Amino acid sequence: MSGQLITIFGGSGFIGRHLVERLGARGYQIRIAVRDTESALPLMTQGNVGQIVGFQTNIRNQESVERAVAGADIVINLVGILFEKGAQTFEAVHVEAAARIAAAARKAGVKQLVHMSALGVAPDHAAAYARSKAAGEERVTYEFPGASIIRPAVVFGNDDQFFNRFAGIFALAPVFPLAGGGKSRMQPVWVEDVSDAIVRIIETPEAQGKTYELAGPDVLSFKELMEKVLEFTRRRTLLLPVPYGLMSAFAALMSFVPGRPPLTPDQVTLLKHDNVASGDLPGLADLGIHASSIDAIVPDYLRRFQRGGGVQVAHP
Repeated sequence: MSGQLITIFGGSGFIGRHLVERLGARGYQIRIAVRDTESALPLMTQGNVGQIVGFQTNIRNQESVERAVAGADIVINLVGILFEKGAQTFEAVHVEAAARIAAAARKAGVKQLVHMSALGVAPDHAAAYARSKAAGEERVTYEFPGASIIRPAVVFGNDDQFFNRFAGIFALAPVFPLAGGGKSRMQPVWVEDVSDAIVRIIETPEAQGKTYELAGPDVLSFKELMEKVLEFTRRRTLLLPVPYGLMSAFAALMSFVPGRPPLTPDQVTLLKHDNVASGDLPGLADLGIHASSIDAIVPDYLRRFQRGGGVQVAHP
């Protein structure tokens, strides 16, 4: 049993839920720093009584962040947004909040900080999302020298918002637009491999203080990934190539949709660029992790999108 206290910002999110389960099983005390503690309630059952707790936190407030990291041995920041809405801007979340968490962790004497960025980020990237993630990395390493940075590719898993999202669309839509013909390449990574990587980093002193590119074994174009979804769900949606300019105009209109927009102009810009590991930084293999393939994981959880829910009915 570890007994160390870990504060996880964004612990109730997709990656966080899987990571909390993994860390809880290893005996860590876990403080899930979230805006709404009710989102952490389902995770509290993954440990012993009092082992995993939700902690109301406003990442835009310095005192709130400092309370969340007080007494922690390790801090993990998984907070991120895919689109901007109101006060939740890329600058506010990916840069200012990341720096605030890192500075508070250093001030509190935290031993380790793991910060989640994203694959392919760069200060001069055309997409605001990628630029903000790069700026966040710079601020974090300035505020907390020795922080470990992870850059995951698109992350997939049974409750993801990537393969599940498109499978749901294909179950209803006869035609689906492919920005630029879907030529950009991606290298999706399994959420359990990402969780395992974080555990390896915090438990291996020589692995700490580095930047990692976490990507899976499959390098496929966006079109090929959509064809995989159609294959796994046994659907016949037509994949229609659409120029980037037209997709950007459509996305601009969709940005006004209440709630989560289905597409934003910045996301279209991201689709113009490959999202694969550079090979210049350590990855899963350097942490002793054999990356799982899409074919080994995704078909099982997309089966429910097949007609009849994928249930095979035996006929006499």
